Amino acid sequence: MGIAVLTMKASVIEMFLVLLVTGIHSNKEMTKKIKRPKFTVPQINCDVRAGKIINPEFIVKCPAGCQDPRYHVYGTDVYASYSSVCGAAVHSGVLDNSGGKILVRKVAGQSGYKGSYSNGVQSLSLPRWRESFVVSGETTKAYQSPSAPGTTAQPVPLMQALGTTAVEGTHTTLPKPPPSAGSTTSSLRPQPAGQRSQELGEPELWKPGSVLLDAGCKVDLSFLIDGSASIGKRRFRIQKQFLADVAQALDIGPAGPLMGIVQYGDNPVTQFNLKTHMNSRDVKTAIEKITQRGGLSNVGRAISFVTQNFFSKSNGNRGSAPNVAVVMVDGWPTDKVEEASRFARESGINIFFITMEGASENEKQYVLEPNFANKAVCRTNGFYSLSVQNWFSLHKTVQPLVKRVCDTDRLACSKTCLNSADIGFIIDGSSSVGTGNFRTVLQFVANLSKEFEISDTDTRIGAVQYTYEQRLEFGFDVYSTKPDVLNAIKRVGYWSGGTSTGAAINYALEQLFKKSKPNKRKLMILITDGRSYDDVRIPAMVAHHEGVITYAIGVAWAAQDELEVIATHPARDHAFFVDEFDHLYQVVPKVIQNICTEFNSQPRN
Repeated sequence: MGIAVLTMKASVIEMFLVLLVTGIHSNKEMTKKIKRPKFTVPQINCDVRAGKIINPEFIVKCPAGCQDPRYHVYGTDVYASYSSVCGAAVHSGVLDNSGGKILVRKVAGQSGYKGSYSNGVQSLSLPRWRESFVVSGETTKAYQSPSAPGTTAQPVPLMQALGTTAVEGTHTTLPKPPPSAGSTTSSLRPQPAGQRSQELGEPELWKPGSVLLDAGCKVDLSFLIDGSASIGKRRFRIQKQFLADVAQALDIGPAGPLMGIVQYGDNPVTQFNLKTHMNSRDVKTAIEKITQRGGLSNVGRAISFVTQNFFSKSNGNRGSAPNVAVVMVDGWPTDKVEEASRFARESGINIFFITMEGASENEKQYVLEPNFANKAVCRTNGFYSLSVQNWFSLHKTVQPLVKRVCDTDRLACSKTCLNSADIGFIIDGSSSVGTGNFRTVLQFVANLSKEFEISDTDTRIGAVQYTYEQRLEFGFDVYSTKPDVLNAIKRVGYWSGGTSTGAAINYALEQLFKKSKPNKRKLMILITDGRSYDDVRIPAMVAHHEGVITYAIGVAWAAQDELEVIATHPARDHAFFVDEFDHLYQVVPKVIQNICTEFNSQPRN
């Protein structure tokens, strides 16, 4: 009996060991069969700037040909986020002109960026910028692959991979948005930089075309809400709930977005301004207390009111944050919006439109200004317009709107040193210049013009040529695109004659700058190769008195003392001299840097 029991126990143990060995072997076979997820690197174009990609670090593939000077780069080793990602990679030596994969890491903004020539790319200097980035070619070492299926890869610190000291980034990684686009209960508060969802097993990659919410969202935001009698009490309550949801999603605060509300009907009135409430809870409480005013839907009048009154320092406008106005309209306005909106855009205000229940085909005959939304918004590219079929769908636009107003790199109407000036070039066409050198001067003018964002509401360019006499080559209002301006510069014909610089300054003030817009910075850039036959002191004083910032560029035989008289004070920042015409190109980055430094020393808006 005992022997039988022992025999059974031995058989059971033997069977268990067989099953155990078989299981381990099968598990190994299954593990071998499991394939790791493929690592897909998105390709971007040469003109994509780092600031357009919100991720704190990412891997992308650059195409060939990014060495082209059209793709501007600012800085050396550490680049301003206004730079082309791929252009910076070529400049740094990480890539050659054939393209390839790169690893990009966002770092803190710098107080200045030094330009240099490297690897066939001329980078430009730039004063302070809000964000920087560095580039590495070590895309495979920056992250470790998952050790087993279902586990999350832990990123190796990027600066360790680069062999440099870690710098704290200015962006953070965001959690995934909730499944419902209309949900407003989930917080948009970001995760700390470097943290990732436990479901992810690969490095975070930016996908071209995606709109990502900037974790450093800092905007001064005005909502123009429809209080007209036509919308009724129920819709007005829906509008208020929408505003409360937006306030909750934005996470209002002194270091982030600030929000104020203007209600319009017959006339606009400020419900509360930017400095009234400093957190989302107080903003939501204030929204609940707003009562409907009634009247018409005078949107144009409301936009004018916001431009002239709302975005002021006394109302809490910070100057360092973009100005955004979101206009909410039921149906269509009862007045015209085009001129008021143009002035708002020129004043640096980014206008968004949310149109609820727009005019049907039968109702369009009653609309005072067809395509009013396109005439009002900052740009007609679809980014600034949201159309809602009915009021009960309004809640679905909370997330899209918040992402857009926080995508500060796409807020094209914000004033910068490159989009807010009327620039008049005063060009010496005297006999001493000569035909060949005159073409070099025109190339210098074109190179400077290329750096600016040119349109009828952004920077505008004009030109005067002078000898003993003066000639207006083209005014500020003639060409409104960069290609047209560059072609016009190319067509300027050499005049030849004497050198009356004082008379040329007077002529430019009268024929060019008197037609400058009041909300534009007036910049005069004068290029001469010799001493003037007439007095320049009084004309220069008049220009300075009229608020024209004057840069004097001297070549060859130009008199240094005259350049300093013509130039705005301090002369060391506004007067430049080169000994040969072929060296004019060296002045371009210096002039751009000084224009931007001067602009950035003043409130942005």
